[in-house]
Amino acid sequence: MTEPGRPELEFVSEAGELVRPYVITRGRDLPGEGEFALITLVTTATDEQQRPQRLSPEEQQILEMCSNGYLSVAEIAAHSQLPLGVVKVLLSSLAEGGYLVTRAPVPSARTTNKALLKEVLDGLKALPV
Repeated sequence: MTEPGRPELEFVSEAGELVRPYVITRGRDLPGEGEFALITLVTTATDEQQRPQRLSPEEQQILEMCSNGYLSVAEIAAHSQLPLGVVKVLLSSLAEGGYLVTRAPVPSARTTNKALLKEVLDGLKALPV
């Protein structure tokens, strides 16, 4: 029952728009832990003419997004509004099919040896000017 002066809220069923991740990924498992980090860059490997038509709508959407240049895995998940795990499964499938090129993140630099740097600095200070 509604209060006077307040319009009734219309409830729209979103159940028709909900597709389970299991259906989207066709039951495939997540790729290996190091395969697709959040900052792994992804782009398409083929042009528009060679794109197969039998891919799922979600895979087609990812290929469309990546056709303009590199996007990170996190950006693809955000733009597609799909869960990160689902995006990783779809990216893995597309990469295995040769439709995507990935660029792994640059590994972190090793920490510096402070004792060695101090010795170098002391040696430079000891040089005659």
